[in-house]
Amino acid sequence: MAKVAKQAGNEMSIGNLSGTKKAAIFLVSLGAGASSKVYKYLTEGEVERVSREIAMMDGVPSSVLHEVNQEFHQMVLAQQYIAAGGLQYAQEVLEAALGEGKAMEILKRVERALQIKGFNVLENVDTNQLIAFLQKEHPQTIALVLTQVTPVQAANVLTELSPQVQVDVMYRLSQMERVSPETIAAVEKVLESRIDFSSGSSQIGGVQTAADILNLVGQRFEKNILAGIAKENPDLASEIKNLMFVFEDVVNLDDRSIQKVLREVDNKELAMALKASSEELKSKILANMSRRAAEMIEEEIDYMGPVRLREVEEVQQRVIDIIRRLEEEGQIVITHGSEDQMV
Repeated sequence: MAKVAKQAGNEMSIGNLSGTKKAAIFLVSLGAGASSKVYKYLTEGEVERVSREIAMMDGVPSSVLHEVNQEFHQMVLAQQYIAAGGLQYAQEVLEAALGEGKAMEILKRVERALQIKGFNVLENVDTNQLIAFLQKEHPQTIALVLTQVTPVQAANVLTELSPQVQVDVMYRLSQMERVSPETIAAVEKVLESRIDFSSGSSQIGGVQTAADILNLVGQRFEKNILAGIAKENPDLASEIKNLMFVFEDVVNLDDRSIQKVLREVDNKELAMALKASSEELKSKILANMSRRAAEMIEEEIDYMGPVRLREVEEVQQRVIDIIRRLEEEGQIVITHGSEDQMV
């Protein structure tokens, strides 16, 4: 049985425990015999991570042990309800028993646990192997796989594809929200292993995932891919582009670029935009202005008083639009990813 601490001197609580640590606590509570049977169903990586947590464990408050076991029991019940009558049925039963908030929390955990287990084989795959693995596959298959690896892995794969395939893959990935059984079957064939999904469809991909990947591929690839997507869907390309560069990213621009941007931004709008920005960004902006102009901006911010966050974000977006226009005109450069090329 688990070593139970009488006092939570280390302030351990279930809210700050990782899934691996919860699994470790649960397995220890089962005892060696039962735990060894569970281990047979885990991958080598999972066994290693759980075993590391068990080795580091130094007493568990009885309240935490109870909550971990209760959470496990609730998730098992939820999976049984889903299998018996689907997600809607499980939701209704759990809401009646535990309330809406707790029911949704459990169902989200269950859905995450059931999603795309077959992709676990890609966790430690070398990038070169991943590239060779995907290069000849259908763009839809590539897009689905790229949603399940890290943005860095995905970016490295993307840069090795042909320009036309890059566009096709990112277009599909950015529009991907739910995966169909047909797509699951295609990826299952590629991975040559069984993929375990919850009944129905799984939430994956989307515009933010596309932006995260494109942020890392480098400017040459980014422009080509976004231009290709814009031909099919200008609004989608614009949405991805806006997520790739947010107002706080201005801090990464060089001084000359910042100065060019400032020439096109009204001082009152600039003060509004800086109202909710970090001190680092504010300092960088003001350092690229004359002392008098910087003092005026600081005074404007001080006298402005409380403003709605929505209004600040609207002004920040207008500044971003100016930055993007200057970039398209070749007046400034926004660097994404690792640009190894020397010119």
